[in-house]
Amino acid sequence: MRNAAPFVRRAVSMTPLIDVVFLLLLFFMLTSTFSSFAEIELSQATAGATTPDTPSERVFVQLGATRLVLNGAPVTLDELVAQLDAGQVLVSLDADASAQRLVDLLVRLRGRDGLSVMVLE
Repeated sequence: MRNAAPFVRRAVSMTPLIDVVFLLLLFFMLTSTFSSFAEIELSQATAGATTPDTPSERVFVQLGATRLVLNGAPVTLDELVAQLDAGQVLVSLDADASAQRLVDLLVRLRGRDGLSVMVLE
């Protein structure tokens, strides 16, 4: 004997699909690594009188996308780091200088005793 009832299509339940999506989301959130970004401290140049603790030796660095100039003479990043011992470094940014290029310079100069870096606007 054959089933005489017509074929009725059931509605698809979305609950299992939503459960799977949330489980995948949870899995990827728990297994992914989040990179921690280090902070680089910048001191902003201000107008006014110099203080007694201001270093007497100052060098001027111009930073661009492809150029790096120390007191008017073009240098590479390695040469710049080798020439700076102590004092104050004033960094002037060209219009085409990227943030990554500035961070590369600041990372190389970070942690040197007697050297302070000031980024000019």
